[in-house]
Amino acid sequence: MKFSVTFFLSLLALVLVTGSAFSQTIPKEELIFLTSEWKGERFPDGRPKIPDNLIERAKKIGIDDAWTVLKNEGYLNQFEGGWKYIHDDVVIAGRAVTAMFMPSRPDVEKNIKDRGISKQGRKGNTNTWPIETLTKGDVYVADGFGKIGGGTLVGATLGNAIFSKTGNGVVFNGAARDLQELQNIKGFNAFVRDFHPSFLEEMVLMGLNSPIRMGNTMVLPGDLVIAQREGVLFVPAHMAEQVVTTCEFVTRKDQFGFEMVKSNRYTTGQIDSQWTDDIKTEFLIWLGQHPELGTMTRAELDKVMSKRTW
Repeated sequence: MKFSVTFFLSLLALVLVTGSAFSQTIPKEELIFLTSEWKGERFPDGRPKIPDNLIERAKKIGIDDAWTVLKNEGYLNQFEGGWKYIHDDVVIAGRAVTAMFMPSRPDVEKNIKDRGISKQGRKGNTNTWPIETLTKGDVYVADGFGKIGGGTLVGATLGNAIFSKTGNGVVFNGAARDLQELQNIKGFNAFVRDFHPSFLEEMVLMGLNSPIRMGNTMVLPGDLVIAQREGVLFVPAHMAEQVVTTCEFVTRKDQFGFEMVKSNRYTTGQIDSQWTDDIKTEFLIWLGQHPELGTMTRAELDKVMSKRTW
């Protein structure tokens, strides 16, 4: 995939101006600026910190419903399909830690490694540096410019290291190796462009927790990543609660509606339009009889019904 020359030069300038306090990372002030709609807690580097309980809830929602909420709010470029994955029944949900890789060139790679290893105490090849920053609930999202042969950003060793830090999986616009061993990491999943037996070569890290492009999407550090069989949805951090809450309601509404229609209590037209007070009251009584679906107050119900974005 091709990158914007302007974006790359801007990113490089930002790194140089700030004295390169953290290798390849954009300044905290810039990250806060780009994610200014987020009003919640942040990590020390400025990355939005979506609450753990919201991430757990996100694992149970439908990606189709979540996509619809975003689309109806004007977020049209948040979904990317066409992946291969290890497990079709292991959902990935978490906060994005982003990495941007480029084809290597000797002078640039030498300077980056000299600065990172000699002056900042980093270890190993640059593809391991993003892993050092991972915490529980993170999803490592890397743009490896679609490289397959020699583009294997994760194998068995790194897969185990990533999972031990995050309890989560990865999304790579690149490749993975050691498929059999990766399958043995219970709870781990990887969404990649392909699998390949080669080792990583001729790639260098040019951005860490910076904006990246994943296919037709822009991904920012801290975005809520939801990866299911259909593909990967990148939810802006400030939209995460609205998306999850609305999707949870849609799930409840659908189950309630199925029962009401089957019993001839209400018609599909009544269920799929704005509800009357009687339907709302009956829904809340029904929800109380299904504790596995969670709880909802009348005020919360009125709010989600007031602006239909699903």
